[in-house]
Amino acid sequence: MDGLPVGNVNDLLHFTDGSLAYAGHHQHDPGHHLHTHSFVEVAVVTGGVGVHVSHAGRQPIGVGDVVLLRPGVWHGYEECTRLDVFNCCFSADLLHRELAWTREDPLLGYLLWTGPYSDRRHGLLTTNLPPAALAECVDHLDALGALRFRAAHLHRGDVIGRLALFLSTLARTVAEDRAAPEARSTHPAVVHAMRLMEARPEHRWTLCELAERLHLAPGYVVRLFKNATGLPPIAYLSRHRVEVAAGLLLHTDQSIAHIARTVGWPDQNYFARRFKVHFGLTASAYRERFSDNAVRLESGTIMSRHKRLRDL
Repeated sequence: MDGLPVGNVNDLLHFTDGSLAYAGHHQHDPGHHLHTHSFVEVAVVTGGVGVHVSHAGRQPIGVGDVVLLRPGVWHGYEECTRLDVFNCCFSADLLHRELAWTREDPLLGYLLWTGPYSDRRHGLLTTNLPPAALAECVDHLDALGALRFRAAHLHRGDVIGRLALFLSTLARTVAEDRAAPEARSTHPAVVHAMRLMEARPEHRWTLCELAERLHLAPGYVVRLFKNATGLPPIAYLSRHRVEVAAGLLLHTDQSIAHIARTVGWPDQNYFARRFKVHFGLTASAYRERFSDNAVRLESGTIMSRHKRLRDL
C-alpha cells in the first residue's frame, strides 16, 4: 500500500476494508508507463522533476505542480529524476454520493465537475501550489493516508472531512491561479440538468426536452450552463458519455457498438468521433492499449482487469 495503486497492475491491492479514498507517495525514476483508471486521481508533486504525458501533451512538472484527472483519462511520466508524487484517489461513486454537494460549491464545483471538462481540457486540470498551500495539502494527505490504518466504520467522517479539506485547499488555488468563474453557487437548474443527463446517458436528450423538464426556455438553459461550466448542456453530456464509455471499454467485454448504444450514441461512427476528440484515441485503440493496465475501485479494493480475468 505504500505505492501508487496503478504502479503494480498485476497485483491485487487492498484498501483497509470499507475505505473511501486512498492517499500515498510513489516515486518515479526514470518514469511510469501510460495507464488509465476508473476513479478520480489527484497527483501532487512533492519532490524531484519529470515530464507528465497525456492527451494534453507533454508538460514538465516539479515541486508544487498538481494534476487532477477525471475517470478514464490516460497519462504517464517520463524523464523523471526522483519524482515524488503524493497521490489521492477516490471513486466516481464517492464523488456522486458523499461529495455530491460539491456541485453547488463555486470553487469545488469547478475543480471536480466542470473545470476538467471545459476549455478542451479533456478531463484534466492542472495548477501549481505555492509553498504554504502545498504544505497544507500535504498535511491533509498525510492524515488521509494514516486513516487507512483506522477502523473504517469509526472514521468514515474523518476520511470525508480530510478529503474535503484537501480538495478545498486545491480549489482555492485553482481559483486564484486562473480566470476562474466568479465565486457564486451553481444555479439549481444546472445541477438538476446535470443529474438528469447523468442518470440516463443512454437517453436521446435534446435541448428542448431538457428545457421542458426544467420548465425554462431553451436559450436560458444554454446561458445558465455556459455561465456555470463554459459548455452548453449537450456538450457537457457528451463529455459524460465518453467517460462512461471509457469505463465500459476498460472493464467489460461488451462490443464497441453495444457500448455506443449504452451511452446514447447508436451511430457507431459518431461515437467514434466523439470518443477520439476527448481521449485522442479511437475506442478500439484505447481498449487495446489500456484494458490490461486499467485499475478500479471495487468494494474497498483496487483491482486490475488483468488480475480479475486471470483469477476467473
